[in-house]
Amino acid sequence: MERAVIIIDTREQEEYAFDPARVETRRAALPAGDYSLAGSEDRVAVERKSLDDYVNTVIRSRKRFAAELKRLREMEYACVVVEADLADVFARRYRAGVNPTSVFGATISIVVDHSVPVYFCSDRQIACRFTQDFLLRVHGAIQEAADVEA
Repeated sequence: MERAVIIIDTREQEEYAFDPARVETRRAALPAGDYSLAGSEDRVAVERKSLDDYVNTVIRSRKRFAAELKRLREMEYACVVVEADLADVFARRYRAGVNPTSVFGATISIVVDHSVPVYFCSDRQIACRFTQDFLLRVHGAIQEAADVEA
């Protein structure tokens, strides 16, 4: 199997440090999300969010984020990864003075109305691991499908 190359969007300011023994990384402009796979940028996207960024985005930048969700929805493999637990939302462990119920409702809307899964991954380290392993699994699925077609 070909080695996975993770593409990190050029606008990503707090890029993850993936395991160099498992993946190679490159920076490039992506059509959606912060992370993708080389050769599958139009099929694969992971949108990374810190908890503060997630809350601000889903509440205060809802219209702009709806356009991003539309692009993610069109992808074969896409998700939003939040560097926090859902319990952190209900405990108000974010700076914005937003009701946790509103954030929770916005999350449900993303999943149901936009068909984009949202994964709350405890902290940045676990979110990084989730993103890496998600992309590796997708890479394997794409490679397997290509082998079947060949």
